[in-house]
Amino acid sequence: MTPTSAPTTATSPGQSSPGQPGAAAGGESRPGPFAIFGPATADPGAPDLERIREIANAIVPFRRFVGIDITEIDTERSVVEIPDRPDLTNQLGTVHAGALFLAADLAGAAAVAGALAPRLSRFEYLVVRDARSTFRKPANGRVRAIGLVDEREARRVLAGTGPERFDLDVRALLYDDADVLVARFHFDYACAIAGD
Repeated sequence: MTPTSAPTTATSPGQSSPGQPGAAAGGESRPGPFAIFGPATADPGAPDLERIREIANAIVPFRRFVGIDITEIDTERSVVEIPDRPDLTNQLGTVHAGALFLAADLAGAAAVAGALAPRLSRFEYLVVRDARSTFRKPANGRVRAIGLVDEREARRVLAGTGPERFDLDVRALLYDDADVLVARFHFDYACAIAGD
């Protein structure tokens, strides 16, 4: 999702810059990169989580290239699946660490999308600032990455209405087909959200 990449291009007058999310010439507000989620989050009391999942899958070209899918997004977690394919393995025949990281990254961003769905279209950026991984055992076959957001922080962000910048702690737990934990990831996201 665009959420995991920071804006890095120079801006011309009237465009947003990384230091001024949504700012345009003359002070008017422009839609941020997450505005694409607007129709799915129009009713803050009942966001369309299935539509959010579809959009999230559609906007990540690298995900499509590798063939990893976001299969579930809800307010408590997300699930991303790595298929059992020989082209996603390393020289030892186990799932490549790059595929595991991609799945964990997608699960983290998707978990944020679900947990903060009512304010998702107002995000200006969601960028991985730091990532830590622990590989517990070789991963074989199909792997599921489960993304989880700190519930207290999610509640705090959902209670807000104004613009803010904040850090968000997200975890991804990866399990093989036998439901054995094969890897654990922690992501620190830098986030900015416009006022409602």
